[in-house]
Amino acid sequence: MLTMSDLDIIGGEVDDWAEEGYFSAIQRAINSLSAWRLQGSVGRTMMAAITGGYCMLGENSTSDAWGNRIPSRTEVKDGTKGSRSYVAERMGEDWAHMMDEA
Repeated sequence: MLTMSDLDIIGGEVDDWAEEGYFSAIQRAINSLSAWRLQGSVGRTMMAAITGGYCMLGENSTSDAWGNRIPSRTEVKDGTKGSRSYVAERMGEDWAHMMDEA
């Protein structure tokens, strides 16, 4: 579940987070679906984490504040950005599992 603390971490308002905590907060935001409708910097942060292979798309599709459709992780081709296997390939299986649990 996404918390205000997660949004503070994502927004850079908390300095004492570890890399795992930072990306777990972003993954929770991605999973929450509603975070895609927040200010643009949150969406850009989530997309950067997905593109970098740190986070995967959510389990369900959604749309952003402008009506753009955001697919689920199972709707993208296996091994491409946003899929679980892309995260496992880039960061390792343990990291992908941690993001599954976020």
